[in-house]
Amino acid sequence: MSEYRALRERYSLLDLCRTPDLATQVTLQPVRRIEVDAAILFSDLLLPLEPMGIAFDFVHGEGPAIETPLRTEADLGRVRRFEPRESLKHVLDAIRQTQRELAGRVPLIGFAGAPFTLASYAIEGGHSNTFAHTKALMYGAPAAWHRFCELLADVIRDYLVAQIEAGVDAVQVFDSWVGALSGRDYREFILPHTRRIFEGLASHGVPTIHFGVGTSAILGDLRDAGGDVIGADWRTPLDEAWRRIGFDRAIQGNLDPTVLLGPLDRVFSATDDVLARAGGRAGHIFNLGHGILPMTPLEHVQALARYVHQQTQT
Repeated sequence: MSEYRALRERYSLLDLCRTPDLATQVTLQPVRRIEVDAAILFSDLLLPLEPMGIAFDFVHGEGPAIETPLRTEADLGRVRRFEPRESLKHVLDAIRQTQRELAGRVPLIGFAGAPFTLASYAIEGGHSNTFAHTKALMYGAPAAWHRFCELLADVIRDYLVAQIEAGVDAVQVFDSWVGALSGRDYREFILPHTRRIFEGLASHGVPTIHFGVGTSAILGDLRDAGGDVIGADWRTPLDEAWRRIGFDRAIQGNLDPTVLLGPLDRVFSATDDVLARAGGRAGHIFNLGHGILPMTPLEHVQALARYVHQQTQT
């Protein structure tokens, strides 16, 4: 969005995340321009790493970069727990400010990164295609890995509880890189820790969303790990994904984000396919299968939101 790009010319991504006035402003931008049914808090899933002692920054054109990646058991052991109500107070202030600005217009969704995704960033030092360092530690030092992920799970749970206390209406756990794991590895090394998060949120009275990318092979495992809503990316047809997840859970998805780069007739045709596969069943949250790409025309996103509302009116 042009409004966001204008802010990014003046402020770094971390400046936007750490300044409640700016984070609120960015959160509200799509609500004002697109017919969305919820606002998503502007933040970054890596924010909990810094108070854990894992410094990072964003390198222009490359994405997040960890200052000193964790590569040994000793490195994992030095990571510390923190109190999110103190160390991430700016995020909670942004939630309160955003809710005042929204004034009930739409719900506000908070979020945090899941254990595997946060661990892989911390260990790889940034994005990875192979996750070789992460898996080497996972396989080679399983006891240290589980201690580290248990700590991550507790931190993520406490952070999301703090967001709920600050006023978000739902929370989402993002596991962006979990598709790098086989089902067997997910069940052994990750599922217990992600389940620990969702179990810790169960008594707090807000809907929970569990989303991963490249998860076609482990959709049932994601369901077992927890979440009232399970996200599905675009690689699996929505009806097939929902069968794997189980119809007792809601589903979020799953238009391919790159479709929005094409002509609107293509966008609408692909949207019709997703909606047809949902079959009018209660519990479908129409969404993209991942994030909007930077070069996506805003008018295509606006047209998509209007079209979905028109096609699903009852």
